Amino acid sequence: MSVVELPAMPAAGPLYRRAALSLVPGLGGARRAGELPDVELTVRDVPVDRDHLARYDRVCGFRLTDTLPVTYPHVLAFPLTLRLMTAPDFPFPMVGLVHLTNRITVRQPIDAGDRLDLSVRAADLRPHPRGRQVDVIATATVDGVEVWRDVSTYLSKERTPNGGERRDRGDRPAPPAPSAHWRVEPRVGPEYAKVSGDHNPIHTSRLGARLLGFPRPIAHGMWSKARCLAALEGRLPDAYTVDVSFKLPLPLPSTVAFSADAVDAGWSFALHSARSGKPHLTGTV
Repeated sequence: MSVVELPAMPAAGPLYRRAALSLVPGLGGARRAGELPDVELTVRDVPVDRDHLARYDRVCGFRLTDTLPVTYPHVLAFPLTLRLMTAPDFPFPMVGLVHLTNRITVRQPIDAGDRLDLSVRAADLRPHPRGRQVDVIATATVDGVEVWRDVSTYLSKERTPNGGERRDRGDRPAPPAPSAHWRVEPRVGPEYAKVSGDHNPIHTSRLGARLLGFPRPIAHGMWSKARCLAALEGRLPDAYTVDVSFKLPLPLPSTVAFSADAVDAGWSFALHSARSGKPHLTGTV
């Protein structure tokens, strides 16, 4: 795998235009549907903007401290992810991919004064009952030591011989007793888009959401994960792994039920609709 070191983070605007053009027949270019790009994108010596960090903390519910929330490097690395996933050699158009899961491992606290080397690559293209899935792996190192790793799994929906496996909704377990109820207002979509750099209109625009099959905008999955971890702030160790599975979209506005239980040496947590009990996210620490 070749390493491409960029002098600075890519600008998001041209990359979003590239993503939009990829949906237009004849303009998206030929894709190698069975291959992944054999490249790792890297930007070194990335500083943390403390004002930006404070805005992120407020949007996601974290306390204002000099220690980065475990989800914050995900947004720092997002321009590299955007560059990787909008390139012609990425096997799927970025628009329309479904974020299935996210796993983050933090090996030690990261201080806002640290300078980070950030890298992103794709791995493990494999079948899924509803199409194909791929991992996008991001890492952060400080002084040559990996301190953070993020694995996001994305699904490209495709026609499959059996039409994909569908779970019987009658088998859905009852949601756990809630620890808290949160009202998630429409402003969460655009506010998180501003701090994350992820301006997918499915999160910020009623028209954009409708064009992609949703009656109204939906919350970013990584906002939901961050909000859950903010609720556990002060009860997590310095080093841990947090896994989440993104279930049904969280429409804006909504009232959600957050649940958290101490299990073994960690936590189990979830977000459900407060009205219907339908799951939006489940996770473990």
